[in-house]
Amino acid sequence: MWNQVYDPLHSPVLSTIAAAVPVVTLLVLIASGRVQAHIAAIIAVIVANLITIFVFTMPANMSIRASILGIVTGFFPIGWIVLNVIFLYQVTVTTGRFELLKRAVGGVTEDRRLQLLLIAFSFGAFFEGASGFGTPVAITGAVLIGLGFSPLAASGLSLIANTAPVAYGALGTPIQGLASVTGLDPYVLGAMVGRQLPIFSLIVPFWVVWAFAGWRGMKDVWPAILVTAVSFAIPQFVISNFINPWIVDIGASLISMGALILFLKVWQPRQLWLSPALRGRDESASTMTAAKPLDKTPLTQSELFSALLPWVIVCVVMLIWGNGGFKTWANSIFTWNYPVPELHQMINKMPPVAPGPTKEAAVFGFTYLSFTGTGMLIAAIISGFLMGVGPGRLLTQYGRTIRLCAISLITISAMLAIGTLTRLSGVDATLGLAFAATGVLYPFFGTLLGWLGVALTGSDTASNVLFGNLQKITSEQLGLSPILMAAANSSGGVMGKMIDAQSIVVASTATNWYGHEGTILRFVFWHSIVLASLVGVFVTLQAYVWPFTAMVLK
Repeated sequence: MWNQVYDPLHSPVLSTIAAAVPVVTLLVLIASGRVQAHIAAIIAVIVANLITIFVFTMPANMSIRASILGIVTGFFPIGWIVLNVIFLYQVTVTTGRFELLKRAVGGVTEDRRLQLLLIAFSFGAFFEGASGFGTPVAITGAVLIGLGFSPLAASGLSLIANTAPVAYGALGTPIQGLASVTGLDPYVLGAMVGRQLPIFSLIVPFWVVWAFAGWRGMKDVWPAILVTAVSFAIPQFVISNFINPWIVDIGASLISMGALILFLKVWQPRQLWLSPALRGRDESASTMTAAKPLDKTPLTQSELFSALLPWVIVCVVMLIWGNGGFKTWANSIFTWNYPVPELHQMINKMPPVAPGPTKEAAVFGFTYLSFTGTGMLIAAIISGFLMGVGPGRLLTQYGRTIRLCAISLITISAMLAIGTLTRLSGVDATLGLAFAATGVLYPFFGTLLGWLGVALTGSDTASNVLFGNLQKITSEQLGLSPILMAAANSSGGVMGKMIDAQSIVVASTATNWYGHEGTILRFVFWHSIVLASLVGVFVTLQAYVWPFTAMVLK
């Protein structure tokens, strides 16, 4: 057995600096734009192993095994989702169905600001609620690039838009993970998150359009933004507080999409915004080829059905695959759990991160049938057959998709290796303890701890599992509500989703803008910092100024 060590240098400051080295290395290399993302990730994996072995005293065989576990986990399930989303997109393009989808969206509105609201925010929120784990950014990024947005706009704005729904993603998986490590009622935790995130569901649609078109461009379409925001935020609050935390995103996104589409039947902006590039400097605009004019001929009923069919199939399949009952059934048919030798339950998480010595699991769960990516593959195959694509053409297209995504899959796997290694070695916990030592400012910095957890792991669920119990213990010691701070971990975490390296690679893959991950990171970084800080301020006000907002009635 090996016990995690959180202050190996006998100095909290020096130990925190050492713990930050792997992630800082990764982000600096990517942001520099001089090192390709997959090379940066591989270098960061090496650095992370050196730090865990020589500073945090993790046995070398454990460190290497943890890295390998992360690499495999990076492909299954995360890379598996991306691969099959891009496969579906490629099939719709080659069959001409995507061209019909562009005309269908153009029939709702040609204004790119409003297309962002419909696709990046509302449509993306549906896929976050149904499946999560990279699916929404992959799908909305691919759709936006197909609609003619610049690569930076399509990737960066998809990342920013995919924030407010994340805490309830994959049918409430982050809330369930938080409940499992804190022992708190998931309904109460979900309700508390529902007292925090609706404020930002009101802000994010305005923020996305402002990031794209500037203040004046945002001001000209404020009625549509307000309709989108309010029709998402109110259902998000109502469902999370009075129904359950599992269907929040699905219900809110469907209501939001419906409200916006109906509103646009009676209101359109005075002047259409047709520019595909970000307002201001957008270096990706120069890489775009001249787009052919959009065919404005109204779609027939059969053409509209044909355009929407693949995405309807995806929605249905994702709802099935996200259902807990289906997962249980599928896993009863096919499950292969591989406890990693000399790693599984050979590491103890120690106080104050855990109440007592707690064995860490290190199991690769190859639940192939229940993987979200498998559902996406099945949806793509069904769609292909219904669109008249034979097995031979589908296989050929799949081979092309593998070649297209190969480098990105390597990058994602390397990044998951870093996340898995830092979690099992206790490096993440060392960073978390630094935030926990902020005393009266803890509501603010505890919220940023959730942000840090997602930025490191790429998952709100993983951040909640990693830091949820620490939030509970620290808040009880400081006389704060453990429910408030556990929920703040999840609410703050959603703003870290846009800068986690894994999501950035998913976005660059979906928009076919490989090698520019540094540009995407630089674009979204300050948006992430500011929005996370705003969540921290709101949680602080809940703790000290508006304590009634932190009261959740069962």
